[in-house]
Amino acid sequence: MTIQLPIDMHTVKGFLADAEGEALYYRAGETSDLGACLEVGSYCGKSTIYLASACKLMNNILFAVDHHRGSEEHQPGEEYHDNALYDSNAQCMDSFRSFRHNIRAAQLDDWVVPIVAPSVVASRRWNTPLGMVFIDGGHSLEAAMTDYRGWSRHILPGGILAIHDIFPNPADGGQAPYTIYQLALNSGQFEALEMVNTLGILRRV
Repeated sequence: MTIQLPIDMHTVKGFLADAEGEALYYRAGETSDLGACLEVGSYCGKSTIYLASACKLMNNILFAVDHHRGSEEHQPGEEYHDNALYDSNAQCMDSFRSFRHNIRAAQLDDWVVPIVAPSVVASRRWNTPLGMVFIDGGHSLEAAMTDYRGWSRHILPGGILAIHDIFPNPADGGQAPYTIYQLALNSGQFEALEMVNTLGILRRV
């Protein structure tokens, strides 16, 4: 069943398929009684709106972690560079203005806490237990490992770890998200629940 969202999602830049966003929405709703949700890699707010809409419904909160300078693939000359998000004065990417515009348009300001910092910095002194973590940050192996190690340990038993852009076949895409997905499974701390397109969903046991 298609969910009702406060904004036309086709107006929000991002790389999340509708089915993946809906899966995030449902998982955020079902784990809200455990603790807050957190995403790594907000970009312009597409996944944020799915997650925060469920948090709003359940009176929960979403921490949105992103330095908003773009991942490796968003930089000038790279495949997913968007010149409209390039700050020519600062000579760098800046998706934060678009992010704030979209969250405000969706009327979700009271359910989203933007953390504008690198994932490794934001996680360094983190102590808040989490009901759900969604990882969709940098896709280098170093960045993905940093996100997994920094945030998965804060997920409470029964909570959800969701990882985007999982491609088991190297010919289809980068392997870093698949690597941390396998790492989570092999740790014995998570069990696989479902795969929605390239979105892998696991539960903390």
